[in-house]
Amino acid sequence: MREAFVNLVIRFLLLFLCKIDYGDLEKIPKEGPLILFGNHINFLDAPMIFSKLWPRKFVCLVKKETFDKPFLKFLFDTWHGIPVNRGTADFTAFNASIRALEENKILVISPEGTRTNDGKLIKGNPGILAFAQKSGAAIIPVVCYGAEEFHNNFRKLKRTRVNFVIGEPIRLKLNTSYPDREARNQITNEMMYQLAILLPEKYRGYYSDLNKMSTNYLQRTEV
Repeated sequence: MREAFVNLVIRFLLLFLCKIDYGDLEKIPKEGPLILFGNHINFLDAPMIFSKLWPRKFVCLVKKETFDKPFLKFLFDTWHGIPVNRGTADFTAFNASIRALEENKILVISPEGTRTNDGKLIKGNPGILAFAQKSGAAIIPVVCYGAEEFHNNFRKLKRTRVNFVIGEPIRLKLNTSYPDREARNQITNEMMYQLAILLPEKYRGYYSDLNKMSTNYLQRTEV
């Protein structure tokens, strides 16, 4: 009941604050385990995508410090946030995420690990690889852009236009259970380029040079 109330209220508020093109999110499968990975612009990312995903069951990784703030704790408890200690190998968070995937839920994760605020991609972190490799779940790239203009538009009492774009589902293609550091970095970059190709050029940031894109460790898949 709480989950339904929170998500419906947020959907209602977003109607007044933003003009959101959710069209592509309709492609997200209605059932089965899935890793949804995307860019992270600002505080709007979570309420936009989580309220839209509902009633699909999902979990998300959230830095532990977020739960120190009562309102954010309330929200991310509602959204099934899994607290994670950044900068460490947090096996509690990892195991909770894998259990969620085994229960056919969606794991929502941002390889950037922090807000960019300007919407331009920054270098991704390889943590997502462990979830993909252990679970074997399909991975779907999703990006949003436009939310970086929210604060300026809010001051002008203007609604902010936000677009979501979703890519083709992929899985990892590995010839070893323990890729070395160089391979992990390359796989991470390959996944981040899957986000870059969905974005207008000005948002590609660290991954602007598409000539460097490869897919040696990725393969298209069905979900």
